[in-house]
Amino acid sequence: MILTEQDTLTAFSKMKTSDRIKWLYEEYGSRLVLSSSFGLQAAVMLDLVSKYAPEIPVVWIDTGYLFPESYKYVEELREKLNLNLKEFQPKLTPARQEALYGKLWEQGEEGNAKYGLINKVEPMNRALKELETDVWLSGLRRSQSSTRVNRPFLEQQKKTLKVYPILDWNDYQVEQYYRENELPHHPLEIQGYKTMGDWHSTSPVLEGESAEDSRYGGTKYECGLHLDSGTSDFQI
Repeated sequence: MILTEQDTLTAFSKMKTSDRIKWLYEEYGSRLVLSSSFGLQAAVMLDLVSKYAPEIPVVWIDTGYLFPESYKYVEELREKLNLNLKEFQPKLTPARQEALYGKLWEQGEEGNAKYGLINKVEPMNRALKELETDVWLSGLRRSQSSTRVNRPFLEQQKKTLKVYPILDWNDYQVEQYYRENELPHHPLEIQGYKTMGDWHSTSPVLEGESAEDSRYGGTKYECGLHLDSGTSDFQI
């Protein structure tokens, strides 16, 4: 079966999430990869993959600018879920980037775009190439952002097929899954963070703000689209 065929896609959308993961693993095997930011709700997809597709690589892009708590959370989940974790870093260290370009996150839309290309897009493209994978799983959900309401279960990005197995989950389902599976929450969640990224561009949500306001001065870059996709919507 080919996931891009309409009848298969319709059947995929009606499956239980666990069956989606198992089907993808059976169908694509070593071509599969999961990317994870180890953010506030990342443990759901990580746990699902650890249960139903345990051999696939989990790509984590370490920008070098994460919160100390995020690094500790990565290690906690790696050990608890026995993840096949593959770590990738930007080619330029934080110190070198700032020496050459300054603090890109303080340089408006153009600076943030360049920051994303260096720290997120290029390492993810390199990961896909080195791991020789072309079916990319992500834990993105429609309910996370107004820009994702009409997102399909899959997106073909040139040679890479992007698949979102929990796209239709709401926040209640996520929290219920955490409870039922005794998954640890990100340690910064209790401090008012509603989204998680690099320390310089993420802040707790204040009264009257939405989660989308807490990153990049209110402009949230969508994760996961890469250079080969021919689009500038590259957020990670």
